[in-house]
Amino acid sequence: MAKVELKQPIVAEISELLSDAKAAVLVDYRGLTVEQDTALRKQLRAEGVTYKVYKNTMLNLAFKGTEFEPMSAKLEGPTAMAVSATDSSAPARILAEFAKKNQALELKAGVIEGNYYDEKGIQVMATIPSREVLLGRLLGSIQSPITNLARVLNQIAESKEA
Repeated sequence: MAKVELKQPIVAEISELLSDAKAAVLVDYRGLTVEQDTALRKQLRAEGVTYKVYKNTMLNLAFKGTEFEPMSAKLEGPTAMAVSATDSSAPARILAEFAKKNQALELKAGVIEGNYYDEKGIQVMATIPSREVLLGRLLGSIQSPITNLARVLNQIAESKEA
């Protein structure tokens, strides 16, 4: 069996993973202990993020011709990829938070919603809260004036009764 035939299923797996991805982030995981890596994988899995280690050549082949192609420049050394199809900020947020506590994990680059970000850009994108948190804040800001108006009207009605 030729090497190409062995690589094709792996490249197809990566392409399938990236086909409906909202975000993908590359990290260098050198220096992480098994316990740290297990904890990271658990956090990512809880948020619905797929985290896998692939050979750089396989990632490079899968990135060709896609919006993820700019990340090919960062494929040096051991590389792991975190991909999310649901929450576009989850991979960056979780990995950046984990990297603060564990200096061994280094963010390399990422593509979020079709836009390429380097390490500093990923750090900035990590500060964006999840969609649920943003929707909660929006609902709270919409609900606040209505609640205040209801209180004022209630106080006016109570004062007229007295």
